[in-house]
Amino acid sequence: MADPKPSPPARTPLRARIPLTYGLLLTVVLALAAASLCIGAGEVTAAGVLDYLGGSDSARLQLVVGELRMPRTTTALLVGAALGIAGCLLQAVTRNPLAETGLLGVNAGASLGVVAGIAFLGVETGFGQLVWAFAGAVVASGLVLLISGSSGGSSPLRLVLAGSALGATFGGITSLIIVNSAQAYDGFRQWVLGSLAGIEGFGELRTLAPVLAVGFVVALCVVRPLSALALGDDLARGLGHRPGVVRVVVALSVTLLTASAVALVGPISFLGLLAGFVARTLAGPRLLAQIGLAGLIGAGVLTGADVLARVVSKPYEAPVSVIVALIGAPVLIAVVRSKRLGALGMTESEGPAAGGRKPVAAERQLVLRRGPVSLLAAWRPALAALLLSAFLVAAVVVAAYAGQSDLDVPRTFRAIFGVGDHFDVLLVQKFRLGRIVAALTAGAALGLAGCLTQTLARNRLATPELLGVNDGATAAVLVSVTVSGTFGAWWAGPIGALVAVLVVTLVAGGLGQRGYRVLVVGLAMSALASAATQVVLARRSLSSASSLYTWASGSLNGRSYDVAWPVLIGLAFLIPASLVVARHLNVLRFDDSTAASLGVSPARVRLVCMLLAVALAGLAVGICGPVGFVALASPVIASRLAGPLRVPVLGSVLVGAALILLADTLGRVVLDGVEVPVGVVTTVLGGPFLLWVLLGRSSAARI
Repeated sequence: MADPKPSPPARTPLRARIPLTYGLLLTVVLALAAASLCIGAGEVTAAGVLDYLGGSDSARLQLVVGELRMPRTTTALLVGAALGIAGCLLQAVTRNPLAETGLLGVNAGASLGVVAGIAFLGVETGFGQLVWAFAGAVVASGLVLLISGSSGGSSPLRLVLAGSALGATFGGITSLIIVNSAQAYDGFRQWVLGSLAGIEGFGELRTLAPVLAVGFVVALCVVRPLSALALGDDLARGLGHRPGVVRVVVALSVTLLTASAVALVGPISFLGLLAGFVARTLAGPRLLAQIGLAGLIGAGVLTGADVLARVVSKPYEAPVSVIVALIGAPVLIAVVRSKRLGALGMTESEGPAAGGRKPVAAERQLVLRRGPVSLLAAWRPALAALLLSAFLVAAVVVAAYAGQSDLDVPRTFRAIFGVGDHFDVLLVQKFRLGRIVAALTAGAALGLAGCLTQTLARNRLATPELLGVNDGATAAVLVSVTVSGTFGAWWAGPIGALVAVLVVTLVAGGLGQRGYRVLVVGLAMSALASAATQVVLARRSLSSASSLYTWASGSLNGRSYDVAWPVLIGLAFLIPASLVVARHLNVLRFDDSTAASLGVSPARVRLVCMLLAVALAGLAVGICGPVGFVALASPVIASRLAGPLRVPVLGSVLVGAALILLADTLGRVVLDGVEVPVGVVTTVLGGPFLLWVLLGRSSAARI
């Protein structure tokens, strides 16, 4: 009789592996800290560091080790741990493993504080920037907590939306100050990269050490109630906890930790997401273990990145934020491709998108017949399209009228059709209509791209930026400027967007049922491309970098027919194609099994929609740069007007065109003699709109 086949060895339980993981991570962190003390300027080797630690009274060792390397290493360890723990807490309280520390508006508030201090008060010292960064971060997160906790109490959704909205508004105000102040931009473009090179002595760290200590203590005290919140608000209340208070306390801890970190070393956004995500993968659902591991991961990654920053480009230092992205992006991609995510509940769900929604009444239909040909149209979408078209015509007239001239509306309207005074016709048709056509084209492309992306993701907050489209297109345009020496290659945007999405899709393993993978890989690639873009801007001359930054904020300055016509030709094919697949998009809003039973191939429709959205967003970036908010807001507004029963393809096109045109017009006239980029206008106004639309009583149902 044959011997029975031996059973495979049992895997070590997760709880038993956690102490081993702690030990390995702690060893790595200590090794990196030792390397940080031994590597750097001053040519002090490990033997010299040991002599200093042994009590040597050498003035040189005291300067290099005691005043430079030791404070820098300590700061890296504490800041990395703070960002890691803050990211872990934020992911737990929002129940979103992709939440990161910039979500509460902390980074945007700190950036606004630094820029305001430089522009209005002439702040130049590192300590002055530290004070303004911390103040801006605290004010921003305080407003987020105030808004998210009003009118019905705090919730993860309200916290996320309030932070995203206010962060966008603060970012727009920051850009508005920068484009009008070369001094502010020159200081900001170095600070925004993040660096520990300016750490000298323990003075700044000593100032913020009490704040960091309070943040760490609050994080430990909130572990039990936050763990109860993972079971749901009702069960948490049954266990004696108050969900609203718990979320406010968690947000307070995240604010203290992140604000201190940003004030000390600048915004290192990707680290909190990475540390929290990897810690959850290693520790499973045990929150206390997650927090400890996230702190060690954050400390190790930032310390290692700081060591690499000193050696990869000697005698200069590389930006630490770029090194963090280069380290973290491959790690995050490797983790998200692992098979353990399914066991941790971190893969995408396939539940129906419409589950739990209230039934809606059937649409009233309008039948148009002429001979053997008939057309079935819904009353509400048709009426909405007519109203939006009329509004768009009025916006065109206002845009052609607005500006530094004595034209009145009747003269402007006649000049649009080539009638009237020769100078009026030349001014309107030669200079203004070309820009108007470019604005309409870019807005239509962005609106349609947002509609396709939101329907594809079954999420009103989804935009093409999540797939790396904007950052890829922006990087491609900057590369074309560097290579050719001239600006204006509209084709670079679509090529960069397509390359970015192809890379994201291939690295994620394809589309199919891996929507979650694509999203995570897109975030990682966006972090890399964004960091690289900031480095390019920091390395160029101030005048060149300022003009490129203005374009990267989204601008239509100098854009005319020569850019708009190729994109209009593309839209002539892409819009009808989107209308053709609109019927399939309606079905795709349900789960995949329902769509397949109705004769629709979910994978094929996903692929077509993805390609259409990428092409549209890339064309728009090629025209006016990465304009924010329009792709998000256009489908939301169009859906409100046309009703919830249809994918608002045509309405999104019209709304997007109107939004870009009105924003560009406002940017040209709001400040006398100064043009505000269209992307800055949309971002500043987009935050309040997002709050109004998505933080209402029925926001959860709408999303």
